[in-house]
Amino acid sequence: MTIESQHVGSQPWLHQKGEIIQDFGTVKQFPLGLSYETRMYSCQRLNKVLADTQMLYGLYKKHHWLMRGATFYQLHLVLDKHAGEQLELVDALAERVQTLGGVAVGDTRHVAEITSIPRPPDGVEEVPAMLSRLLEAHEAILTEAHDAATRTAELGDDGTNDLLVSQVIRTGELQAWFLAEHLVDTPLVRVRA
Repeated sequence: MTIESQHVGSQPWLHQKGEIIQDFGTVKQFPLGLSYETRMYSCQRLNKVLADTQMLYGLYKKHHWLMRGATFYQLHLVLDKHAGEQLELVDALAERVQTLGGVAVGDTRHVAEITSIPRPPDGVEEVPAMLSRLLEAHEAILTEAHDAATRTAELGDDGTNDLLVSQVIRTGELQAWFLAEHLVDTPLVRVRA
């Protein structure tokens, strides 16, 4: 059998390597009515929020799997729900970067280089510590998103501003509220016999 006949029909061309056609940290021109500088700035800010959101998603899944104690079932479900919502944000953020002509951060090793979210311990923490870790990650993302939303609005990037405000910030605030309420110290009600 010749080499040519091996690649006829449905045989996949395996082990291909390609040249990079757009470097990370660059934007190509799209007819969006936004300047190069605005699109570059928005992509940089979005990639930061995207990296942190990917880390938050990972924390949610880790804590979902490692949940313990009397509230296991409720927290197991809510953490998985929140993880799913964070995954939707990851996709929306990445697509916005691409829409602006940029390159979305997607490789987990690259995400780890960009994120400001601290790495959790490899083992299992106590439940309040896991919830606190999630709240701290939310606050870091919310702080970044508020600042980025303000600046992108000033630059006229309404699409990025809308994504940050209506999706990232609103989702993050709601999720933080749900988590924080699990950390309230409620007194025990004693029943007299």
